[in-house]
This record gives sequence, structure tokens and C-alpha cells, in this order.
Amino acid sequence: MGHTGMDTDVVIAGAGPTGLMLACELRLAGVDVTVVEPLAERSGESRAGGMHSRTLEVLDQRGVLDRFLAEGELQPVGHFSGLYLDFDESESRHPYPLMILQSAIERLLEEWAAELGVRVRRSSGVSGVRQDEAGVTVELSTAEETPATLRARYLVGCDGGRSTVRKLTGIDFPGTEATMTALVGDVELPDLPEDYVWVRRTPNGDYSAIAFEAGWHRVITSEFDQVADRDEPVTFERLRESMVRVAGTDFGMRNPRWVSRFNDAARQAAQYRKGRVLLAGDAAHIHFPAGGQGLNMGVQDAVNLGWKLASVVRGRAPESLLDSYHAERHPVAERVLNNTRAQSALVRPGPQTDALREVFSSLMVFDDVNQYLRHLLTALDIRYPVDGDHQLVGRRVPDADLTSYDGADCVYELLHAGRPVLLDLHGSADIAAVAKGWGDRIDLVEARSEDDHWPVPALGEIPAPTALLIRPDGHVAWASAGTPDTSALRTALATWFGPALQG
Repeated sequence: MGHTGMDTDVVIAGAGPTGLMLACELRLAGVDVTVVEPLAERSGESRAGGMHSRTLEVLDQRGVLDRFLAEGELQPVGHFSGLYLDFDESESRHPYPLMILQSAIERLLEEWAAELGVRVRRSSGVSGVRQDEAGVTVELSTAEETPATLRARYLVGCDGGRSTVRKLTGIDFPGTEATMTALVGDVELPDLPEDYVWVRRTPNGDYSAIAFEAGWHRVITSEFDQVADRDEPVTFERLRESMVRVAGTDFGMRNPRWVSRFNDAARQAAQYRKGRVLLAGDAAHIHFPAGGQGLNMGVQDAVNLGWKLASVVRGRAPESLLDSYHAERHPVAERVLNNTRAQSALVRPGPQTDALREVFSSLMVFDDVNQYLRHLLTALDIRYPVDGDHQLVGRRVPDADLTSYDGADCVYELLHAGRPVLLDLHGSADIAAVAKGWGDRIDLVEARSEDDHWPVPALGEIPAPTALLIRPDGHVAWASAGTPDTSALRTALATWFGPALQG
């Protein structure tokens, strides 16, 4: 049990990738957490199916990436709205997207969560939310006749685009309405040509077929200027008929595992936090699923929020730290909504779009254009609005090779415990003296960089810093290029990790 009078420190609504990742982050920080999920068991559906470089880095930072690599397949090329895109991210140790089914992602995250001691309470959906100055009372609808309640310090809604938590809390969800309907399913396609790649546009829409495992394809058909009623049943026959209309054939489509529907509605929560209730993942933002960005963004929301919420719950940081979650993640989702709207426009049928795609294709021969579009999808270039003069501040830290006294070979190994790291690359006695004031909550590591320069997305090669303060999410809170400014370091430590120890 968590705080006095509480059933748990944090209730997370939703056992999808975002909710499970957040639960793991909170448990790493010693926070008591309960995940509530309406479904009695994991769904066999796999709406998403891929992890980009930054998400792979996040999992590497926690030491669990190998579990996911073992069940997926790396893909060195991709596309931006069906236009070929080279995904060789030379600035990352994980340059390629990993094609892996969402069902596998959820299973692996839930297994990790269980190892950490997370409670997942299934057949329990949120039906009421009441918050006060001390906490949140969460009412649950369950299989039992009598509704259950949980009392917690905070509630985080990770319960999808139709989020009950968001609605009950009264958070606005402005955006743009759907203009098209897409059907998706996992099927066998015995007659698909061997040379088929990416998205195919036709006068009637577009379609794609991605092989996720031997004999099976993720099929998507999109038909524009018609929006289906969301309550209209989705059947395999409708998917097959749509493929025939768009592609002129169904490629022998058979044996569906599941079918579903989506559209290009794009919405974003006006605020990611309202008192003691926060939103993450699809509960905070929905968009056309072009480029496989939704699941990735949700996982990264969780990693940004987890350590901050844990610091507040444990009394190490003021509640105002939670405001930085909206400040940092809301602009990221806004960028994704914009680029997915652009991708949706680029696949619409018609001569105007044909001309636009031709211009776009001619621009994509330039490396800078490819890099810009690649970063839109991978999020490796994200820089949070963090105070500091060094060009690394606010950015994700490169996974530089190290020679360290504790045996770590690279930066990301230092982040496995989910704690802040003060990395001293020049053996400064001044840094060691400052670190003592926060010795109960940060790890001081002395090491040497194997390289004089570090590759940084959007910046290129920059000189290796002499020291840097790394947040648990892998973003840089402070860095030094020469003699460390210990006053600025103290300010950064207090800003992100609370006041120094007394005495």
C-alpha cells in the first residue's frame, strides 16, 4: 500500500503499451502502482506494429531491449506517405525500425511489469473520478455487482482515444474531424506479388500489405471522402470488398485473425494534466496512423512522465514538476498530428496530389530532406524546452561508448535503474562535491568518453562534453563543454530533482 489512507500511490487506467510502460517506470522508482483494465485478458488485435529508433533507445536505457528484438524484425527502409525513406539513423545505435506486433509488445511489457511488482487488475474499467487536495477516488465497474473504488495520490488515463478518464475529468479534446475511412486486418495473402512494396495509390484510394511473420500480412485499405459510422460492424467481407474496390483484386485474401477500422481524425487534449489526473498516449492525442508513430509517442510520454510523477509522489520534488510534462510532450504530439495530416493529404487520389507527390519525390533525393522526414518519424531530434547554454541540453543523450570505473561500456547502461545520472567525463572534484547534496537520488559516475565527438541528430558531430546531468528519461538537464559551472549544475539539480540534502 502507498501513502497513508491510500490503496495505492498511482492508478493507471489502461493496460496498453503506454500504461504498462508508465507502470514499469513508476515501479523502478519505488512507487506503488495499480493498473486497471476493462478487458479480461489481452486482446489478440495488433493495431500498431512497429517501434522507431527512439523507442528502441528507451527500452535499451532500461536494459530490456533484447526481449523485443528477439520477437521482431529490423527493417532498414521505410516510407513517408508511401515515398521511399532510408531509415539508416547513423546518429543512433539502433538505426532501424523494429517490426513487431502490438500484441507481442504488450505481452513483453506486462511480463516486465510483473517482474517489477506491478498489479494489473483486469475486468475493471473506470466509471467515476473524484479528486480533492489529497488524492483521487477512482470508481471501477467490475464483474461484481457492487462497484469497487480505489483511492490514490494520482490517476493517469492511458485508456485510448475514447478515454473515459479524459471525459470524466472534463478535459477538452479539440481537433479535426475524419475525412476518410480505413480498414485494417491481419490476413493471409497468397496471391500478393513478390515485388510488392509499401503503399500503393490508385484512383479509388490506397492500400498496403506488410509482412509481419511468415504467411501473414497486415493489410490496410483507405477510401477517401467517405466516413463510416463508428458503430457500423467491421467484417472480413467488408475488408475484402474494400481491397477489390481499391486494388482491383483481393490477392486471395483469407483466414483473417482480426479486422478493425480507423480514420484520419486528429485531436489533442487541451491539457495533459488537470489537478491529480494526467493523460498519456492515445488518451492525450489521436491521429492518422501514418508512419507508425502513435504507439511510439505513447511509450515516450510514459518515460517522460514516469520519473516526474515518482519524484512528486515520493516527496522529492514539488508538484509543479508535473507541469513540465505538458510543456515538453504537448508540442511533440502537435508535431506528429501535423506530419500525419500531411501524409494523409499525400495519399489522396487525384491529379493535384500526383503533382504534389512528384515535387516531394524530387526533394527527397537530398540528404537533408530525408533526414528531416526521418526525424519526424523517429523523434530522435526532439529538444525539450530546458534551460541551459550547452547544445545538448533538452536533447536525448547519445549512447556514447565509455570507459568507466563501474564497468559500463556505454551511456545507456548507466540508465538501467531509471535514476538520474551525473556523468563526469573529466574527473572534477567540484562536481563530486556538488553531487553529495543529491547523493540520495542521483548516481555520480566518473568515466571517459571513447570518442572526442558525439553524433547528435539535427546537429551533426559535436565535441564530447566534459560533464552532463542526465534525467531518467535520457534527456540532458545540464552539460558542460569546459570547466563545469557548478552554480548552473546546482540550479539544474534543484529544478529537476528537488532541494539538496541538509547538513
